[in-house]
Amino acid sequence: MTDFHGLHRVGRPLLLPNAWDAASVFALAEVGFEAVGTTSLGVAAAQGVPDGAGLARERTLELVRRVRGLRVPLTVDVESAGVDFAAELYEAGAAGINVEDGRGEVGLAAVAEQAELIAAIKERVPRLFVNARIDTYWLGTGQADTRERAEAYLEAGADGIFVPGIRADDEIRALPGPLNVLLLPGMTVGGLARLNVARISMGSLLYRAALDAALVTAAAIQAGAPAPDGVRSYAETDRLATYP
Repeated sequence: MTDFHGLHRVGRPLLLPNAWDAASVFALAEVGFEAVGTTSLGVAAAQGVPDGAGLARERTLELVRRVRGLRVPLTVDVESAGVDFAAELYEAGAAGINVEDGRGEVGLAAVAEQAELIAAIKERVPRLFVNARIDTYWLGTGQADTRERAEAYLEAGADGIFVPGIRADDEIRALPGPLNVLLLPGMTVGGLARLNVARISMGSLLYRAALDAALVTAAAIQAGAPAPDGVRSYAETDRLATYP
């Protein structure tokens, strides 16, 4: 398997698509992506539970175990992860995880507390790529301490920094890395590469786009349009779901 750490390249960033089930994981790997991530929203929604509530943990672990034969690295969006769960995911086959400092309605974890968690995970599973997610932009709490958090998490042993919601060029350039940015409307891979980003995540975009495509197709058929041609066949879809 490709070294996941080595795929984080400044100027030639890793473009990471995020899947929500076994079929989407295998399909994305087959079309040539260097690595695949999961989306916590997609995994939770597929199970019928809200994102961010910690209710999809078993489903996430089950998915990682199911795709263990994947030939490219898999990194996992786990909402929040303790040391034991991080170790379970690594043993199940995950190459990396996102570790969030957002605590929902509570706000942000204290910097020292989050740094201690990151250090404990790296001590327990040193080969696991720990992507320290900073939710200052995501929670709208102000961005003044984003750099402070990034530096503290890297010092604690984080392998990368993930700041979802950041958009301004000068703010992206100001952060240490390897830096992971969430792809937002209007952003391009080329533009982010010029800002020295090392990884670009699609997040829940593909899951939401797939849901929209299903609704558009259903509405068109309801309005009298013929069934679309050129869609992936039943047999091919079934093969992906049961691969390898």
